[in-house]
Amino acid sequence: MGITVKKLSYGIGAEIVGADLRRALSDADIAQIRQAWIENCILLIRGQNITPEQHIAFSARFGQLDDHAALYKYRHPQHAEIFIVTTRPNADGSPSDTRETGVNWHSDLSYTTRPAMGSLLHCLEIPEIGGDTMFTNMYRAYDSLSDGLKTLIEPLQAVHDYAWAIHDTEKGRNSATADAHKKVNPPVVQPVVRVHPETGRKVLYVSEGITTHIAGLTPAESRPILQTLFEASVRPEFTYRHHWQLHDMILWDNRCAMHKALRDRMPGTYRHMHRTTVVGEPSGALYQGTA
Repeated sequence: MGITVKKLSYGIGAEIVGADLRRALSDADIAQIRQAWIENCILLIRGQNITPEQHIAFSARFGQLDDHAALYKYRHPQHAEIFIVTTRPNADGSPSDTRETGVNWHSDLSYTTRPAMGSLLHCLEIPEIGGDTMFTNMYRAYDSLSDGLKTLIEPLQAVHDYAWAIHDTEKGRNSATADAHKKVNPPVVQPVVRVHPETGRKVLYVSEGITTHIAGLTPAESRPILQTLFEASVRPEFTYRHHWQLHDMILWDNRCAMHKALRDRMPGTYRHMHRTTVVGEPSGALYQGTA
């Protein structure tokens, strides 16, 4: 029985049926999955009870894997290719450093000059209620804009700053955390409108979780433009809400999709995931401004 593809929602996504990631898939299977990924922005593959080594091996079929040096604190101790996203407390009982990871809309590693091509997230523990993830289609977001707004934003660049996300989502934590991340990940500028390197289609490339302002404008001047773009990005008809099941694997194309984790789990329950990241094409540059 071969692999089949079925739509997940109107706005974004498809499910791959018939793939077993415990075994090495054929080149033809990988080509079919990759094509479905490019066409649908996100893919769901259910029931994948795999080891970290199998997760890495499958991910590597799509390109070079990131060693997560930009997220060095959260790497798997035996596998640098795996980034651990968990709400489980640390061994000493202190809260997990990744308990608030991804709770605002974002595209992975947009705050670097080589943003992620793809991310592959494997569910190892999920609460009985909640722990969902939202995805949105940035092709549709761009296409929904008026011609006048498209013309306005076409030449613009925006500042992406991971320290901004740290300050915003980790309230109450020592700001030294954000300062330490800023040394490793200084702010970068990215095009507001990015061209997908494989499809040639234009996408909106700003996110409420990471984008601070438009380069050359003050935050106050940027705010109305960015707010309009943020709102266009997450219109309900462009989104998909995923209710996780144990051993789900989701792949998303960071060049045309954004995502966010929802804070909807019950207290005292945990969400534990492993993520690999496929390295993308160079994009953007270090930000030289001061604001």
